[in-house]
Order: sequence, then C-alpha cells, then structure tokens
Amino acid sequence: MKTIGRLITAMVTPFTEEGEVDYEQAKRLALALLDSGSEGVLVAATTGESPTLTWEEEMRLFAEVRVAVDGRGAVIAYTGSNSTAEALEATKKAEPIGVDACLLVVPYYNKPTQDGLYQHFKAIAESTSLPCILYNVPSRTVTSLSADTVIKLSQIDNIIGIKEASGNLDAISKIISQTKKDFLVWSGNDGDTLPILALGGYGVISVASHLVGNQIREMIYSFINGKTDEAADIHRRLMPLINALFIVSNPIPVKYALNHVGFNVGKPRLPLTEPDEKSAAIIRDTLKNYKIDLPLA
Repeated sequence: MKTIGRLITAMVTPFTEEGEVDYEQAKRLALALLDSGSEGVLVAATTGESPTLTWEEEMRLFAEVRVAVDGRGAVIAYTGSNSTAEALEATKKAEPIGVDACLLVVPYYNKPTQDGLYQHFKAIAESTSLPCILYNVPSRTVTSLSADTVIKLSQIDNIIGIKEASGNLDAISKIISQTKKDFLVWSGNDGDTLPILALGGYGVISVASHLVGNQIREMIYSFINGKTDEAADIHRRLMPLINALFIVSNPIPVKYALNHVGFNVGKPRLPLTEPDEKSAAIIRDTLKNYKIDLPLA
C-alpha cells in the first residue's frame, strides 16, 4: 500500500466560466498543492463539490489527477454515497484508474442505524482491494459514526483510517486508544488538527492547505518532532484564516480566496454561490495577514 501522508488537501474542483469541469486547471492545482506542502490530494469530495458532480466527471477527475501526480503523492478518490450500491459501484470503477485509496462518507439523509453503517462500510470494503478511509462529518450527514462502530470497522483489513470532522474529541480519543496503531485518524476540521495530533492522531485532510500548506505541514511535523510550542504558535497564528475559510459553507470561501490570490478555480456550482460582499471582505482582509504558499505562476 502506498504511504498516505499526514497532510492531504481536499481539493476544490475548478470550473470554467461556462460551469464545466476544468480538468487542466485541476491537474495544475494538484501539482501546485504538492509543491506547497501537501503529501496527497483528495479528489471530488465535499470541498470538491461532489453533490453537483456527475460520476462521469468524478471518474475523469480521478484519472486526470492521478496521471498528473504520477506517484509524487497519494491520490484519494471520494466514492462515498448514501446508496450502498452506488458507493460500491463507484469504488469498483475507481480502482482500475489507479487511485491510492477511497474516501467513504457516512450515508446522509436516510439516517441509518449504527448496524446499518457497519454493514454499509463493510460491504464496500469487501468489494475492493483499495484502502478505505471512513469520513464522519455529522454537520452534513446528520448521522454520526459512533466510536464503537469505527473500532469495529477498523478490524476490517483494508479500512485503514478515518477522516474525523465530528469535533467530538472524546469519541476521537476513544477511537485512537482502542484501534491498532496502524489505524490512522486524520482531522477533518482544520481547527482540530493540533488537538487531534495531541490525542495521538495522524494528520489532517485540510481545506486551508490550499493556501498555507507549508505552514500546516510545519505545524504537524513540529509537533511530531517534539517542538510543541512551535506547533502551538503556528496553530494560533493560522486560526483567523481557518475561521475566515469557514465563514459560510465550504468550499465557497476557499474558492473565493483562491481566485482572489490569483489561482483561478471559477465559481461554485449552484446551489452554491459566491460569498456576499460582507463575507468576501472578511476573507480579503484576513488574507492580507498571511504568506500564501501556493505557487501562483
């Protein structure tokens, strides 16, 4: 299995002025992210506007980005769905493309029980040889994956970790303490990265790393190497930017920020819209205080 790094960027999906996926810009973005601290990219997930992408667009994104990255970092394909059959089929289609892992979100809207969640993820994992990463984000799915269910799922060989965006540090602590050391916990919230590292977590699947990837990577490795004061300093310094990037629903602010600093990724697809002027002004004013790591040439 390819090593999946501690800092993964959940990539935005660039669109043209006509609203079509800009595959060439997506490849440029993936490479720019790897050049600015990221150790891999997550393609076509929440930040990548998966709800408004077709499966055909997603599969092509997986393929184009994988070829562009060419082994320089991990490429993780979002193949989750609230339909087990659909997620299973998407995961099977992604595997021959050559992605390094898949991300599987907790089913949304239909509110399954914990047993239903276990059976859902088990069925998908057993259908593929790909490493599978669970994704718990109850602010979007309503249902939360319990720590006990995660611990049970961790016993399936190719379920290798979880992106935890619940903000529930008690549950995250339980997951870390009661799973094997090779079961990886990535923070799914940029603001939770350092606290989760302190609990024994592995890293972050980040939004802010679009802009400050080198700085987030420095924070992670400062902590890992025992320089906890330095890591805390970076965490505190980055928090105003992180807060600005979530002032309205992700990925609205980060797409606006990328366009503003000069890396064109287009507008979000409806029903997402660009930020209102008050929110946009906060994003612009906050960006003035930060060095942007992303190559813009």
